[in-house]
Amino acid sequence: MPHPMPHMASITKTQKGYRAQIKVLGVRDSKTFPTRREAVDWGNRRELEIRSSVSKPKSQQHTLRDALRKYADEVSPHKGGEYWEQVRLAAFEAYLLPLDKFMGDITPSDIALFRDSRSRKVGPGTVLRELTLLSAVFEAARKEWGWAEINPCRGIRKPREPRHRERLIEWWEIKAMLREMGYARNKRVASTTHAVAVCFLMALRTGMRAGELCGLTWDRVHGDFCRLPSTKSGKPRDVPLSTKAQRLIKQMRGWDDVLVFGLKSQSLDALFRKYRSRAGLEGFTFHDSRHTAATMLAKKVDVLDLCKIFGWSSTRFALVYYNPKASTIAALLG
Repeated sequence: MPHPMPHMASITKTQKGYRAQIKVLGVRDSKTFPTRREAVDWGNRRELEIRSSVSKPKSQQHTLRDALRKYADEVSPHKGGEYWEQVRLAAFEAYLLPLDKFMGDITPSDIALFRDSRSRKVGPGTVLRELTLLSAVFEAARKEWGWAEINPCRGIRKPREPRHRERLIEWWEIKAMLREMGYARNKRVASTTHAVAVCFLMALRTGMRAGELCGLTWDRVHGDFCRLPSTKSGKPRDVPLSTKAQRLIKQMRGWDDVLVFGLKSQSLDALFRKYRSRAGLEGFTFHDSRHTAATMLAKKVDVLDLCKIFGWSSTRFALVYYNPKASTIAALLG
């Protein structure tokens, strides 16, 4: 059976020349040219291009760069750490990755080159996180978009999992931070700096993550607990509020009408680092407040209650986050 000839493009005379319009296999396109001949030639070429591309499998139509951007636009917004994930995805475009290769042509060797190049610049923990995100992009392309038949990230050797951070924020460091931020107990918050200080204290009292604190709205605060409808585990969680935590919440009244702390995650991180530096301190991050909170709360509740507070599905996480000093345990023994 002879191959059907392409449909003639629709040519329209305009004030600027001749406009060629085509509609092929659901794809529309148009362009204006100074002469009718150029318009006709373009129309024929464009129709053949569209027919040729549509006949190819999707794995030969879309590049890794396309996949990274699609994931950032369509998948990341539905996650709790949307901003930071989109930052990492954008950063991938500056790394040694086959960005302009079609998804179906990317091999485990390409991913191994990326792993090795990143390993020369960053630690194994960072490389693992980046490989996990890259693997998630390939999985979405394979399962949902039909852009890939395999996930090449699965065919490489991964760096060894680094030891979990065991950094606790000492009380003298906490006091130095609060002093630098001008924190005043029981005083209504009247500046972003004070909001950061109260947010930091709230993290120490509850173990909530930075993203959970920044996303907390007033309608989810219910007296002695607050409700988190979306967490890192993907499950909702109710966080109990001690009397001290409730007083911290009270300090935030009137600061923001919707958000309890009126802060964005990226702003909180930047300001926390800023005041840590001004206080002459180093070696800890905002997330270390979660480790510190787990260690403090473990003295008051049993391990199952601790798991409920922190949203852990297994007690093994308690061993990761609960980091008491040997002298503290000795004091408990008497």
